[in-house]
Parts: sequence; C-alpha cells; structure tokens
Amino acid sequence: MSEDVQPRVLVRDADGSGAMFDRIAERYDMLNRIISLGMDRSWRRQMVDALAPLGADDEVLDVATGTADIAIAVARHYPEVKVMGLDPSANMLDVGRGKLDALKGRVELVEGDAQAMPFDDDRFAGACIAFGIRNVPDRERGLQEMARVTRPGGHVVVLELGEPYIGPLAPFARFHAYQVVPRIGAWLSGDAEYAYLAQSIQAFPKPDVFAAMMERVGLAVDEVRPFVFGAANLYISTVQ
Repeated sequence: MSEDVQPRVLVRDADGSGAMFDRIAERYDMLNRIISLGMDRSWRRQMVDALAPLGADDEVLDVATGTADIAIAVARHYPEVKVMGLDPSANMLDVGRGKLDALKGRVELVEGDAQAMPFDDDRFAGACIAFGIRNVPDRERGLQEMARVTRPGGHVVVLELGEPYIGPLAPFARFHAYQVVPRIGAWLSGDAEYAYLAQSIQAFPKPDVFAAMMERVGLAVDEVRPFVFGAANLYISTVQ
C-alpha cells in the first residue's frame, strides 16, 4: 500500500479498540453477515467443533466475545458447559446480554483486556477467539494469556481473517478484502471504522508466522485450516 493511501485508512480512532467497537455495536452482527457473504457462520461452527472434547461442568473462555455469538454457540453446542465471554467493549457486551435469554445461567459476559485476563491459571477447559486477535495490541501476550488460563490438554482455537494467498482466485479475494469490504462497511454503518479492517488484515502475520507465535507461548498447533483462498484461517492448538 502506498504512503498516500494509508492516511485515508487510519480514520480517527478506528484502531480496533473497545471505543471503536462501542460505536458500531448495534450494527456489528449485520455487517459481519453481509461482508463475509454469510460464510462466517460456517467458519464459526467449525471453530466451536474444534473445542471438543468437553465434559460436564467444564468452562470455556470466549475472548473478544463481542456481541456473544460464539459464546452462545458454544453453550448451545455443549449443553453441559458454562461459557465466559471477555471483551473490552461495554456496548458490544450489552448487545450480547440482550441475546442470552435462557442461557443467562450458563453464559457470563465480562469487560476486560485480553492481555491481562482476570482469571486464574488453568481455569478453563478450552478457549477461543474469533476475528479478535488482530485487534489485540500485543498479540503474543494475548495468546500467552489464553494459554495460561486454559488447562494443559485443552484446546485454544483462533479464527482470524488473513490476506488471501491460495490459488489463482486469490487476487480477486484480496480485492474484495481491501476494496469492497471497507466501502460496504462504511456505507452500511454510516461510519468509516470498517476501513480499518483492510489495514488490519494486511498487517496480520502470515499463517506460518502466526502459528510459530502460538508455538512460542506453549500452544502446540495441531492444524491450520484455510477458508476461501486463505481469506480466513482456523488455528487449532493444544495447551502443552
């Protein structure tokens, strides 16, 4: 990306912070469905499946839970499991709490920082984060915290967007990510925050580099599963 383009991507404080997501909380779920053409639902289902096996009374941590879609999906998929959702955006969590209904006793949402989680070591049977690790300022620290609070043998699963790189259609997927996604997001939301998305994807490490980062913090990477030419990747790991 040339130097004259970058200033237009860095829109006010649209930096992936909790404040940024506070502003788009009410529109976040709709925008995700439209921007991903609905494919994010399948990706998230595969992430939830990858947390298995889980037993009765196990707890699962959903980091960057946002409006709690993943936390709710985990609770429904594993009926005997409790889920803790952590996110820095109070507004996103408020939207999520409005979805809990009968799951209120099994899903708890708390405001907090992925880099300094308010949980004891080895508390959770598994942990996950969907489309959130690229917004953590110190990604390695965030992964380290997920490994710390997950017991040995538990799965830590990361679903994240990336730069499409697989196959001859990858350039078209990159065009969608860098040109179409920010424009659709800004048009639908009335804000320019989604211009941040293109920059954050470009800045995110390649799959092998990110997998190596996971290994450095004590996560044995079992599989890296690409979706749509590598536009998203599912990283499945086990705490050593």
